[in-house]
Amino acid sequence: MLAKDLLSGDILPLSPMDTGLTALHLFDELKVSHLPVVSGNEYIGLVSEEEIYSANKFEELIEQQGLNYKKISVVNSQHAYMVIRSFADNKLSLLPVVDESGLYLGCITMSGLIENLASITAVDNPGGIIVLEINVNDFSLTEIAQIIESNDARLLSLYMMSQPDSLRSEITLKLDRMNIQPIIQTFLRFNYTVKASFFENDYNDSLRDRYNMLMNYLNI
Repeated sequence: MLAKDLLSGDILPLSPMDTGLTALHLFDELKVSHLPVVSGNEYIGLVSEEEIYSANKFEELIEQQGLNYKKISVVNSQHAYMVIRSFADNKLSLLPVVDESGLYLGCITMSGLIENLASITAVDNPGGIIVLEINVNDFSLTEIAQIIESNDARLLSLYMMSQPDSLRSEITLKLDRMNIQPIIQTFLRFNYTVKASFFENDYNDSLRDRYNMLMNYLNI
């Protein structure tokens, strides 16, 4: 999934010729704390609601307020993981998307990103979850995939979480089978440490409920 696949059609950018009052109205209406400023198709930068308030020039045009634009964006061909990284690094409520020439294409909202994470992480797919603890130097995706496929299962998603100041990492595997006990036994035979496993229907229901609660919260 690429940045262009995550674009929201609900966000209107600000123009340098808009006033501070117009900006505040859009912040309130769209329930965001950042907005892109665009002149024609040229992306100028991000402005925050806090900056508009701090400038205290609500009747003046945005271009006259001496704002410090943050030139933060992602290119439309970048992967969704880069989008997630940019949101996390910059503490954003939305992220502008530009083409290879730097021209503005649209925005990705935080709520839209989280909604698409359901498909990226295979939350919507029924199946079990296995958490392995391994030494980073021993990680072999090929071997892990072979163990899973040898039990007539498929790997739907995988993510790794490294432990601070350690060579140990947790590998979380989402599979397409609910009965994952044979797969667990195979991992143990290959001397993997199985830290946790989840294969009950109520676990997936709980995961979906938590996801829906988060989406409802973001839509308030």
